[in-house]
Amino acid sequence: MRIVVTGSLAYDYIMSFPGYFKDHLLMDRVHTLSVSFLVDSMKRMRGGVAGNIAYTLALLGERPLIVGTVGHDFGDYRQWMDEQGIDTSGIIAIPSEFTASCFINTDLANNQLVALYAGAMAHARDISIRHLGLGKDDLVVISPSDPEGMSRIATECRELGVPFLYDPGKQMPRLQPSQILDYLQDAFILIANDYELAMMAQKTGKSEKELIATPPLCVITRGAQGSTFYSAHGRERVEIPVAEAENRDPTGAGDAYLAGVIFGIARRFAIPVIGRIASLAAAYAIEQRGCQEHHFTPAEFSSRYIASFGPSPEMEAYARLKGAPTAPP
Repeated sequence: MRIVVTGSLAYDYIMSFPGYFKDHLLMDRVHTLSVSFLVDSMKRMRGGVAGNIAYTLALLGERPLIVGTVGHDFGDYRQWMDEQGIDTSGIIAIPSEFTASCFINTDLANNQLVALYAGAMAHARDISIRHLGLGKDDLVVISPSDPEGMSRIATECRELGVPFLYDPGKQMPRLQPSQILDYLQDAFILIANDYELAMMAQKTGKSEKELIATPPLCVITRGAQGSTFYSAHGRERVEIPVAEAENRDPTGAGDAYLAGVIFGIARRFAIPVIGRIASLAAAYAIEQRGCQEHHFTPAEFSSRYIASFGPSPEMEAYARLKGAPTAPP
């Protein structure tokens, strides 16, 4: 299976607010909202949904191909991705633009306020996957990017007969109801958090149950409450626990989780194992500040999986393949 990841590539500006956003919001005045949050720290880091997903996939042993657009300031980022084993040949640089920038402010309850400057990402509507020679045994990830670009990739996947995973994510406010429903009709997998699912239902007029039942596989994450896999168009349900982690920063956890889902599907693992792999991948991301600052070897990942969830034939086979121990040290 070839894995193609489409979506945003960006520089993330990670900020920490030493309080709770809710303490500074006047609910009877939100129609004239004007509030400023003085942050304690800010750091520029590598990010973007496509970049984050591809990074964790590479850690797990995959070599994903990224398809996206970046600005003239992307050189160091591209070199770093090449060094991680990510195929960057599908990344197109727009000389007149800056790489997209995402400003993420997190409070003490891990609530986040996010603003995104599109920059070169706006040119994603002009890229295509037709020349890649993809087929029914491959998988395309459609993650947040320019809405028109997301629509184009979905259309091409449909016409080429290529399965695709649909991750609306932070572009949900920009997507039209017709776009959302159009994607879902042909998506192989839908992945969203519970808030995004509720927003999707509100925008489309469909119930959450109807949305879950549309694709063959739907994955809904609920933060510290774990996640749920719905297969057979919503008829079968599997609850997935979280992996224990030192909770430092949730930024990028959802992208790492998604990478774990893709990794498990590529290997045709059982759904309970796929979910636990995804949960553990998210735990690694949570334990570091930033979306691509975590690291693990296959041996370390296998050992921690077995320590957290117990043995499974799939992970023991993965451990042997990668030369990892089949039991925790």
